[in-house]
Amino acid sequence: MNQPLPIQTIKERARSEIKVRGSRFIATAIPVSSKDEANDVLDQIRKEFWDATHNCFAYQLAPNGAEYRFSDDGEPSGTAGKPILFAMQQRDLLDVLVVVTRYFGGTKLGAGGLARAYAEATNNVLDQVSVVVNWPTTRIRVFTPYDDLSEVRRLVEAQTEEFDEEFRDVVIYTASIRDDRLKRFADELTEKTAGRAGLVNIDIAEAE
Repeated sequence: MNQPLPIQTIKERARSEIKVRGSRFIATAIPVSSKDEANDVLDQIRKEFWDATHNCFAYQLAPNGAEYRFSDDGEPSGTAGKPILFAMQQRDLLDVLVVVTRYFGGTKLGAGGLARAYAEATNNVLDQVSVVVNWPTTRIRVFTPYDDLSEVRRLVEAQTEEFDEEFRDVVIYTASIRDDRLKRFADELTEKTAGRAGLVNIDIAEAE
């Protein structure tokens, strides 16, 4: 089984501008988590720059970048969307939308000049963002008798600093565990409590 891979993305929205032979290229980079979110943000930027000559863009999504989209928005084919996407791919960024807005300055740049300008605008804005690494996680719920409380709490705390703890007939912990650590956690839970503690995958349970 393939190990889950971390997702490298950006922490915050950023914007920068370059000028090339009179044309303004305004690049906006935004973290997104889905196609719908990317399209919503894209619509907002189009409304913001409603008078621009072009609003070209690209995005690619986790977990592996297989879901992506790009657009030249009226520029010659291959001169805008692909250079934006390629600049993101060179940095191994996922869950990112980059929109490069162009205000034509009166001088045509040619296909090569356009591709370089859109790539430069993208790289310029991506140089300004903070890159973060997110690991895929699974939400779990752990049920343990009170006799095993200390041991189970220690196991949970070793995996995450954020969890919910409920005291009922048994103690219930709710937490998100990194996917690459989940099997080992489950094995240790069974071993340390001799099978008295149980674990439920919340994501699977809610989907059923």
